[in-house]
Amino acid sequence: MESRNVTDEQRITYSVEEVAELLGISRTTAYECVHRGEIPSRRFGRRVVILRHELNALLTDDPSR
Repeated sequence: MESRNVTDEQRITYSVEEVAELLGISRTTAYECVHRGEIPSRRFGRRVVILRHELNALLTDDPSR
């Protein structure tokens, strides 16, 4: 498989672990927030991801989300 260099601007999703690090919270707390719906997420099989634009909307308190 070919290795691709993807910049933050090109990414459209983050893992729960990455979001936890970005927000300065623990991995467990991030998963709890996802479970409660406080952090919007999508499931692809067993994988849970957070869409970049939804995280940005959450952090800017964007009413259009």
